[in-house]
Amino acid sequence: MNNNDQTAEETLDLTADVIVIGGGPAGSAAATMLARKGWQVIVLEREQFPRDHVGESLLPASIPVLEELGALPAVENAGFLPKYGATMVWGSGDAPWSWYFKETSQRYSHSYQVWRPEFDKILLDNAKEQGVTVLEGHQVTEVIFDGDEAIGVEFTNSNGVPGEAQCRFVVDASGQSTLLARHLETKKWDPFFQNLAVYAYFTGAKPLPEPDQNNIFIESYRYGWLWSIPLHTGRTSVGVVVDSKIGQEGIQQNGAKAFLEAQLAQSNHTKAMLADAQMDSEPNVVMDWSYTAEKLFGPGYIIAGDAACFVDPLFSSGVHLALMSGVLAAAYVTTALKRPTIAEAAGEVYQELYLKEYNQFREMARLFYSSNLSEESYFWEARRITNTDEYSPRHSFIQAVAGQPPRGYERVVLDRGQAPEEFIESVRAVESERVYRTQWLAALAADTQRNQILNAVPRLADGVAVQRKPVLAEGEFVPGQVLNTVSQPEGTPCSPLVAAVISEIDGQKSVADIVDGLGQHLDQAGHAQLEEAVSRTVEILYVDGTVAGLVTE
Repeated sequence: MNNNDQTAEETLDLTADVIVIGGGPAGSAAATMLARKGWQVIVLEREQFPRDHVGESLLPASIPVLEELGALPAVENAGFLPKYGATMVWGSGDAPWSWYFKETSQRYSHSYQVWRPEFDKILLDNAKEQGVTVLEGHQVTEVIFDGDEAIGVEFTNSNGVPGEAQCRFVVDASGQSTLLARHLETKKWDPFFQNLAVYAYFTGAKPLPEPDQNNIFIESYRYGWLWSIPLHTGRTSVGVVVDSKIGQEGIQQNGAKAFLEAQLAQSNHTKAMLADAQMDSEPNVVMDWSYTAEKLFGPGYIIAGDAACFVDPLFSSGVHLALMSGVLAAAYVTTALKRPTIAEAAGEVYQELYLKEYNQFREMARLFYSSNLSEESYFWEARRITNTDEYSPRHSFIQAVAGQPPRGYERVVLDRGQAPEEFIESVRAVESERVYRTQWLAALAADTQRNQILNAVPRLADGVAVQRKPVLAEGEFVPGQVLNTVSQPEGTPCSPLVAAVISEIDGQKSVADIVDGLGQHLDQAGHAQLEEAVSRTVEILYVDGTVAGLVTE
């Protein structure tokens, strides 16, 4: 029997290991990963798929997640347009410019412009194929608590009949309805991104010139910015982001369609692209976009995707954050059910990992808003970054930009706009230091064939420590070790060798002393291999700044 053919009477009382609220990207990802771990999973989705949804532009970071879920072949075969980058009118001029994923990632040089009704259905169907029970037309109205522990949900099925589902764990992937965050009163609006979006779909839009015809196009204008996303259906998703208060007033006065048309008329390039196009859908309004929940987990529950947080859509981060959080949430649930003694610690790691990714998108969007000089208006002045004291060479955001794998758009802040001078100086200071350290090591190795490295005495930077903490492994969190630094205070998982080397660095021992201490029971061949590994580890830690200095004779 098809899941969607079940009768009202059959769905009044349900039982499962895990109930997932919502069948969007976060919910389907979490359900898929949980089912693979052998848990009995039920997804309760209020809509019937395919259903309308905005957010069509994917990032390359989502491709490996789709691959892990087993959904990538279906996505690749769906006919979606490949997306190789973005084209923008943003910064100091009014001419379009482009950046490309291939500039920073050879392995994932493109993503896709997806039609969300079809894309989301692919993900949900993939969950079904993994053994997940999916009940569409079932709207969860309340999470049932026993004290502070979630033990089930109340729902209403497509016939309007109420029911209950009992479970050991609830995953809230309810999207922007933020079911648990509202119930727990933990939802906080972002004071910086107080925006509103109005969007619709058009047919007959002119594409960008080759080779950018599949790019997302973003154009800043006096009252905000606009997006245009080409789709394989021949339609184009077009939306405008404006100040929330001003947008609401304009929509109340003239209606959403007239408001959207008025904003498009004030653009230059977007207006030209739509000169011969027709709006073939009613406009939709999304208000108060950016928010976070203060606590993303608790006894018997976890919050994922838009139900946990959502940031301004400038960098098309929504689907990526949803997929990533769904996978991480599944790992947390498995951990909490199998190893309840580390559930609290694993939950903290989940929240740290998710919010770290969220905050990187948030900070980059803030910087982009602040660096746009193409327009002067209330919208842009209200979104300038005025507190530049937060930018220092050791600030975690600067480290993320300067030292972590680049996403492809952070450099254009420096090249195309006018970022705060303190930010620019900080990035350059960190990058210059890395270049100097790399060159210094290269010269040392060329001159002495590593003997000087062995004789060098390493000294740790302030704030460096190894901490025991849950780490992600094979779909669940397990006890492990992380390296805490000033730039990564939440910790980065590290190998036993790195942890051992860090523990031996005291500012007195040379690298050779550390090798001797760690390899005292090894034979000559083993000692030589350890010498190579420890020397290389110290070099990497030195370039990264974890080792503040290497004192040589």
